[in-house]
Amino acid sequence: MDRKTILIALLIIAALFSAGCTGGGGERQGNGPGDGPQITAGISGGLNATEEADILYLREEEKLARDAYTSFYDLFGMQIFENIAQSEQTHMDAFKTLIDRYGLDDPAQAEAGRFTNESLQEMYDTLTTEGAASETAALRIAATIEETDIVDLQEALGRTDNADITQVYTSLMQGSENHLRAFVRNLGQSGIEYVPVVLAEEEFETIIGGGTLVL
Repeated sequence: MDRKTILIALLIIAALFSAGCTGGGGERQGNGPGDGPQITAGISGGLNATEEADILYLREEEKLARDAYTSFYDLFGMQIFENIAQSEQTHMDAFKTLIDRYGLDDPAQAEAGRFTNESLQEMYDTLTTEGAASETAALRIAATIEETDIVDLQEALGRTDNADITQVYTSLMQGSENHLRAFVRNLGQSGIEYVPVVLAEEEFETIIGGGTLVL
């Protein structure tokens, strides 16, 4: 599934969420930071145009997650959003390390909720608006963001053979799997079943069951 298709699916599903969402049943803790990678692999070569584009896109995609969860925490005060927003900052930092290593121009803007990539800007605006409807809506939107991160990291892994980049992508994908489990668990504690939007059902069940996708 390409990024344009994922974006369209997200926007459609997000629009549907707001009609049927109800408030959550109380604050629950989520995963905290600490899943950011320590890059031990050295630079194994230069980047091609696809690898450069992936790094820059994923840097902003992690910012989207951080900014969205920060927005939801400000609205609802649910600790899971603050904890995972902090974790997303470590993901952003990992991409900044790659950007600096390879001499790329960082697309991430300092202002929260502002993005250089127009598709990510549209996604952020839509998802945060829909997520603001209720705690349940915010948790569903957050789970969908994590699904998207996982798929995009999977696809980017298939487009690089650089050891340091592979190390970062693999570590961050595992972090996103942890985040997805946390959001789905919180929904389940309110009696709400989350249905995957981006991942295949089998992949989703593997992750929720505590497994890691085979790359």
